Amino acid sequence: MASSDQQHDIDIAKVTQRADEIESKLPRLKQWMGQAKLILEMVKDYGSGRYREVPYWALSAGALALLYVLNPADVIPDVIIGVGYIDDATVIAFCLKLIERELESYKSWKAGLRNANDSSASI
Repeated sequence: MASSDQQHDIDIAKVTQRADEIESKLPRLKQWMGQAKLILEMVKDYGSGRYREVPYWALSAGALALLYVLNPADVIPDVIIGVGYIDDATVIAFCLKLIERELESYKSWKAGLRNANDSSASI
């Protein structure tokens, strides 16, 4: 049986490996698309080692929410036109509320990287 740390690493790897597939589903969740993409970027940056300033629980919550969105056989199957994405949207919305502060920190980190890159490019 895998320890919680091992399971966490497995979940991060799954999200990273299936990032394109997850991203292709996000437009169907229009209201939360930008935030869900931000979660995906944070998980990918964590997986690559670029960003580690996120608590384990917040990263796990984000990864699990994205994996839930990816799962076509969730509570309300995605093939049910009109309502198939309601549960996905609910999971993403709940996750966003849960990790809101961590996402703000991540956005600040990304903005700092952009500013540093812009400054070095203009030198």
